[in-house]
Formats: sequence, structure tokens, C-alpha cells
Amino acid sequence: MGMAPDPDDGARLPADGEHRDYTGAVYGSLLAASVVAGAGTLGRFPRIEMIILLVGTGAVFWAAHVYAHLFGARMVFQTMNMADVRKACAEEWPIVKATVPPAVAVAVGPLLGLESQGTVWLALAVAVAGQVGWAAAAAVEIGASSRMVLVTSVVNLLLGLVIVALKAAFHH
Repeated sequence: MGMAPDPDDGARLPADGEHRDYTGAVYGSLLAASVVAGAGTLGRFPRIEMIILLVGTGAVFWAAHVYAHLFGARMVFQTMNMADVRKACAEEWPIVKATVPPAVAVAVGPLLGLESQGTVWLALAVAVAGQVGWAAAAAVEIGASSRMVLVTSVVNLLLGLVIVALKAAFHH
């Protein structure tokens, strides 16, 4: 996603030059899937703890990305102001936002009659679906061909399925 589109692929940037960066949302969704899978292998859990773990982990990774953005190699020789801080915070916020749908899935699991492990699988499915959806949206946003949108979606689905396989391998 961070690479320029291949001109031979038919990809193009939007005419106005503005485009959204979906990297954080894809990353946040994969992070959420990992948190759900890891916590879900422990058996029963209080739902509120899983929700806090999901959103809290997203917030910690958001802060780490903001810090890296502000103090990384790009900023070594530049002074920083509050506008830079606000911009970095906003650019990385999709990491946290991507943890919300799986957290909502955990919250509504009981309304759907799901036990703990059923809720884990629901939240995991929501996280993987989000990851694939954000990756596809990113490809569409840059004007990628249908083939590249499909490839991007499949690659992200496979990444998510690795997390699902790990969860299944360690299920108690």
C-alpha cells in the first residue's frame, strides 16, 4: 500500500491528488485479530476486559506509531510544532478506529446468544473482514485495477487466516 502504483497495472491517483491512507486501518484490523485470537485461546473471559484489551492495545500501538512518526528519521533535523503533532495523531488514528468493530462484536455477542468462544470467533471474523475491506478500499482509492484489488484482498485475507489458523491451533 505504501508503494506507488504500477503504471502498467492501470492504477492512478485520484485527479485532485488527495487520497486517504488506509495503512493504519489495515494494520489496526490485523492487530485486533491478533489480540482477539491471543486472548481467546485462554478460554472464558469477561467481555469488558476483552473490549478494554482491544481498544487499549490499539491506543498503545497508535501512540507508538505517532511517536515513531514524530521522532523517526524524517524528523531528526526538523523542529516540531503542535500542528505536526496533531497531524501525526490524526494520520495514525485509524489504528484505534479499526479496533472498534471487533470490540463492538464482543459487546453484542451475548445479544446474539453467543458464549465466550462464539464471541471470539465473531470478533475475529469482524477483524479479518475489516482488514480485507480496508485493504480493498486502499487499492480502489489509488485507482488499482480490479485484478490488483482482488490480489490485495486475497493477500490480506491470507494474512488474517494465518491468525485464524493460529487461534484454531491453540483453542482450548
